[in-house]
Amino acid sequence: MRIVIQRVQHASVTIGEKCKSAIEEGFMILLGIENADTEEDAEWLCKKVIGLRVFDDEKGVMNKSILDIDGEILVVSQFTLMASTKKGNRPSYIRAAGHEKAIPLYEYFCRRLSEELGKTVGTGEFGANMKVELLNDGPVTICIDSKNKE
Repeated sequence: MRIVIQRVQHASVTIGEKCKSAIEEGFMILLGIENADTEEDAEWLCKKVIGLRVFDDEKGVMNKSILDIDGEILVVSQFTLMASTKKGNRPSYIRAAGHEKAIPLYEYFCRRLSEELGKTVGTGEFGANMKVELLNDGPVTICIDSKNKE
C-alpha cells in the first residue's frame, strides 16, 4: 500500500455535483493498493498515520499528532499511485489491485483509521470520478509505502 498524506486546513471530495465528504484541519490521504497488499499493510500504515507528528506545537515545531490536535482525516482511493513509468511515456497500472481486492482493503484501512482516530473518517467513492479540493498547510506532503518499512 502506498499513501500520500497532506496536512490540510480543509479538504473535500465531490462526486458529480454532490459533496461526498469534507473535513477541517487534519490529513488528506490518497491511498494506492497493489495486488500483494494485505490487512497487515493497512495496519502498519494506520499506525504510521495516527502517530505521525507533523502538526505544530506551541513553539511552532512539528511535534503533534493528528490525535493531539483532534484533527480529521479524508481518505481517497487512487490506483494511479501504483503507476510504473519505467517504459515509455504511458504509465502502466499492472501492480494496482483490482476492485475485488482493493475495495475491501480500502474499506478496512478507513475503518481502522476511524477506530484509531475515534471519529468517522471521510471517504471518496471507489472507482468514481472525484473532484478533490484541499488547502495544503505548510505545505506538508509525505509519501509512505508499506513495502519500505525499513
